[in-house]
Amino acid sequence: MGYKVVFTDHSLYGFADVGSIHMNKVLQFTLADVTRAICVSHTSKENTVLRSGLPPEKVFVIPNAVDTAMFKPAQQRLGRDEIVIVVISRLVYRKGADLLVEVIPEVCRLYPNVRFIVGGDGPKRVRLEEMREKHSLQDRVEMLGAVPHASVRSVLISGHIFLNSSLTEAFCIAILEAASCGLLTVSTRVGGVPEVLPDDMIVLAEPDPIDMVHAIRKAISILPNIDPQVMHDRVSFMWSLGRQAVLLGYDNRLFDMASVRTVAACKGYRGGA
Repeated sequence: MGYKVVFTDHSLYGFADVGSIHMNKVLQFTLADVTRAICVSHTSKENTVLRSGLPPEKVFVIPNAVDTAMFKPAQQRLGRDEIVIVVISRLVYRKGADLLVEVIPEVCRLYPNVRFIVGGDGPKRVRLEEMREKHSLQDRVEMLGAVPHASVRSVLISGHIFLNSSLTEAFCIAILEAASCGLLTVSTRVGGVPEVLPDDMIVLAEPDPIDMVHAIRKAISILPNIDPQVMHDRVSFMWSLGRQAVLLGYDNRLFDMASVRTVAACKGYRGGA
């Protein structure tokens, strides 16, 4: 019909299993005549190009953004006599729930003043509850179950550190939501996660319990240097750049690289001044 078509890809898929092979063939057929494609990270772009066979020059990277008006820090800063680590995730294998089973007891052993809030549900919830019983952590690991998106902010602002244990991620919007609420993030170094935030707003670790515990210890040590409002302001700046890039791209209808390159500037923004 002559319409220009823009395809957006938010996920990472494999190449070896039967399901992925089938879906990749469908993707190649579906995107044969697409005008442009948008991916949320450079890792996602590489994955999409390999799976779809699209020319790389047709695929552009525009990171996800968050409406920072919905994710603001608490009006009153939390004290640090007790450090609260927040997890909000589907409790499934891909999200690294099994890693949490090993990480949480060790962190609680090292830091008597640390408490965990775990929001989310899924088949791995049973393992977390068994871990809590085994190590007698009922008063230090709060299990919230499924958290409606409208309630996510209220959970986030009750903590100091956000923990993401995913085994694979194209981007991870939850990290942006947490940073917008002023939390320092600890995350596994997988997929497009290293592209989400500047280095001083996130502590990265390999998806290994020992390395994750080390990353949490580092995060706790630098927590006094974190200003939640500055974190929020910096995420707001990133969000405005991402929105401008999308609007420029669609207005130009060509997705000229100059219109999306500005997004990279958010990495240099440090707030204040």
